[in-house]
Amino acid sequence: MSGSASVLLVEDEPAILDLLEVTLAAKGFHVRRAEDAASARASIRAELPDIVILDWMLPGQSGLQFARELRADARTKVLPIIMLTAKVEEADKVQGLEVGADDYVTKPFSPRELVARVNALMRRRAPHAADMTLSYASLMLNAGRREARADGNLIEIGSTEFRLLAFLMANPERVFSRTQLLDQVWGDHRFVEERTVDVHVLRLRKALQPYGAEVLVQTVRGVGYRLAAPGA
Repeated sequence: MSGSASVLLVEDEPAILDLLEVTLAAKGFHVRRAEDAASARASIRAELPDIVILDWMLPGQSGLQFARELRADARTKVLPIIMLTAKVEEADKVQGLEVGADDYVTKPFSPRELVARVNALMRRRAPHAADMTLSYASLMLNAGRREARADGNLIEIGSTEFRLLAFLMANPERVFSRTQLLDQVWGDHRFVEERTVDVHVLRLRKALQPYGAEVLVQTVRGVGYRLAAPGA
């Protein structure tokens, strides 16, 4: 999993919170933590995470209610959610999934299994952010190792340009508007201007230029950008 992927842990049991944080941090995730829905809400308002691990039973507002709230908000409607709970009945699981949770893990749980569930969910929701190899034309990229290569040569590239390239390589030959790229690459762009995309596209092309691969990142006039071989 890409080390840039961020996980928000919402759990009121300190021992479980500590275990989750240590386990996920060891796998390269950027971990934020909250002990109730109010602090989780504030954390999400400040910065949108890539995934939320949400305990069902929280003080004040329950995790189930909070998940319902997240699904009702356009900004967090598609935010991946894993419910964490001691409830084992099938009806409880169905209820959790019906409010919009993407997966469901029961306590006690194996930290290794939870990491596997997180990776699986990230692959389904954002294949360009998962630990997999992508290739297109002369380019090859491994998100887990955060390596991009052109004809086998390691490309020196910034983190934002890396995410941009990964997304384009996961969706080759498709045209994306600046707004779509902000949604998919930046994740939360309330404070990011569309022209920021142009700046990072220029930087990406500059990183690819020594290998003659800058021509793959094409401008579609009046629309946006795509990754495509010349003539495609």
